[in-house]
Amino acid sequence: MFNTRNYIIAGCVVVLIVGWLIFSPKKQNDTIQYASTPAATNTSGGGSSPKQDSAQGLYQEAVSLKNNGHFLEAKETYQKIMMDHPDFDNIETTQKELETLNMKIILSNTPTPKTVTHEVVSGDTLGELAKKYGTTVQLIKKKNNLKNDIIRIGQKLIIWTGQFNIFVDKSQNKLILKDEDGVVKVYDVSTGRNNGTPVGDFKVTTKLVDPVWFKSGAIVPPESPENELGSRWMGFDIPGYGIHGTIRPDSIGQQVTAGCVRMRNQEVEELYDLIPTGTKVKIVD
Repeated sequence: MFNTRNYIIAGCVVVLIVGWLIFSPKKQNDTIQYASTPAATNTSGGGSSPKQDSAQGLYQEAVSLKNNGHFLEAKETYQKIMMDHPDFDNIETTQKELETLNMKIILSNTPTPKTVTHEVVSGDTLGELAKKYGTTVQLIKKKNNLKNDIIRIGQKLIIWTGQFNIFVDKSQNKLILKDEDGVVKVYDVSTGRNNGTPVGDFKVTTKLVDPVWFKSGAIVPPESPENELGSRWMGFDIPGYGIHGTIRPDSIGQQVTAGCVRMRNQEVEELYDLIPTGTKVKIVD
């Protein structure tokens, strides 16, 4: 009986101790610490990091500048994001918006450090002005909203003087249009099957609108649905190779050509209007 009473007392003591441990105020401290842990985790992982917030702030600033017509300032801000925040969540959107803005600046009459204002004098022609400033007739016309090739003495023209060059990455099937500031725009292209596109440094020496295709001695006219050259041809200083359009836009992004660089017609027409003969082209594996 005595032993049984001792066991009962000992059991009660154990229950009291366990209860005290469970309901001790220390548990409240543990709960407060636990509540603070998710906040720390969100800051470094699930939530926005300071770097992401900084990039997002720059992105919003760039969009605001662009929407208010401050194109050059917007371009600089987009470029800062690309350089300083390559891990930004919206980096692909940023790149596309920068490319679109680059083209808008080039094609509009916005004055930039890469433009000059030329006052037309007697004897000037668009062709001569294009040669003088290293640009194209098409780009002069687009920048100045000219409907034809007629220009008047005393007329002021905004002319692009920036120098373009082209970089082709065969492994990625990408054509990168560049200028002195870096990347202007990236295009998806097709390159040669069985490593058929030559690598090296070339120049654009010929430019044709609606080119005739000479296929194994046969002449395929521009309007033919079998003309593989599409709407434009920019030939290199290596016979038989160049950049051209396509009748097979679904092939873009693949290594399927006979060796040339193939682009979508709309995009090859855009590129054609920008680059003069003599433009440097670099192709790598």
